Amino acid sequence: MPYALFSQDAKISKAYPTEAEVWKHAARNGLVVDVSSDQDEPTPKRVLDNDYTIRPCEPDPKERHDPGATDVELTVGS
Repeated sequence: MPYALFSQDAKISKAYPTEAEVWKHAARNGLVVDVSSDQDEPTPKRVLDNDYTIRPCEPDPKERHDPGATDVELTVGS
């Protein structure tokens, strides 16, 4: 089952194969913060910032890519 990053009910990342990969994506984008959870635990706990959540989701639709296509539309003459 794929996982993605959500803000409230909106999916804000692509679907990743594992929850761990979503955590890596969130950390790379500055969405993970360290918080002190308890005085008994010396290491901080990593949580998602701004109430983001990681949830199971449907797989993303496969992108169709035409190897001969370009992202730029060219026009000849004006």
